[in-house]
Amino acid sequence: MKKKMINLSVMLLVIAVLLIGCVQQESTQGGKTSNDNKIVVGFSLGTIKEERWQREIEMAKKFAKEHNFELVVQSAEEDASKQVKQVENMVTQGIDVLIISAQDSESAGAVVDIAHRAGVPVIAYDRLVRNGDLDYYVTFDTVKVGELQAQGLVQKYPKGNYIWLLGGPEDFNAYLLKEGQEKVLKPLIQKGDIKIVTQQWCKGWSPEEALKHTENGLTAANNNVVAVLASNDNTAGGAVQALEAQGLAGKVGVSGQDADLAAVQRIVEGKQTMTIYKPIKVLNQKVMELAYALAKGEKEKVNSMVNGKVNNGTKDVPSVVVDVVNVTKENVVDTVIKDGFHKIEDVYKNIPKNEWPKQ
Repeated sequence: MKKKMINLSVMLLVIAVLLIGCVQQESTQGGKTSNDNKIVVGFSLGTIKEERWQREIEMAKKFAKEHNFELVVQSAEEDASKQVKQVENMVTQGIDVLIISAQDSESAGAVVDIAHRAGVPVIAYDRLVRNGDLDYYVTFDTVKVGELQAQGLVQKYPKGNYIWLLGGPEDFNAYLLKEGQEKVLKPLIQKGDIKIVTQQWCKGWSPEEALKHTENGLTAANNNVVAVLASNDNTAGGAVQALEAQGLAGKVGVSGQDADLAAVQRIVEGKQTMTIYKPIKVLNQKVMELAYALAKGEKEKVNSMVNGKVNNGTKDVPSVVVDVVNVTKENVVDTVIKDGFHKIEDVYKNIPKNEWPKQ
């Protein structure tokens, strides 16, 4: 009788261990338990320093609230290794889909592997994830952005000395911009119409680096510069600061990208020539719709959203591509103000009210 009781105890212990194992397996598969039916989407950002990313977080949160799912947002503060650790934590805690704007495009392929091991699909957002089995990419046509930037300057400054400020070398988008810029500039450089007095990368898209490189370019050319091809509005801001110090702001053309408020203000003030308006509201809506459809397993909707492919060094990634707009002083009202991206009173706050355009 005693032996039977011992055997029964052993059997119960084995059953308990097996049950615990099943529960543990269930809770780690995809990071969620089967009882947790609420969708959770992870949103990993390399940085939120730029104005656009702060806006986008709010847009994404609003979408999640309206569609009753949880959004987990984390910023790596420009630290690529920190971003990998944050994604590992998100996956462990439990997410259905990962959206990532990579701090470092080249090393971010490791993030895809981490997510895939847990059965989590990955969407690269605006910044391409290189060297990984990426599932989807939601982006603007970055090569076209570069072309429009160069064209915006060349139309007004077809000849003379240029300073060329490239973006952050850690961001693959910077290379795509360069590709587009070169398409426009190369023939004119070969003809001898345009001379590049300095060409420099601006790590982290830093305005401080842009300021330094512009100062060096101005010194090298004895201030004989007609335009600064700046790859985004942060670098444009640094360039304008250097130009102001030499009394050249408004006399030298400056490009940009992102339609940041400070940049649009510089445009209406005559200090910056143009910027590229990337309708981030549309882009944000697209990535959130894609993530939500993926989480719900709506394959037909996902497939209907894809309108292109972008090679990331490993594969042709199914992509959702959104168009962009060139913004100048002449069309600022019909673009960023009309779309509600900026208010007219904010854009023209440094301009006398009697000089404001009519809406």
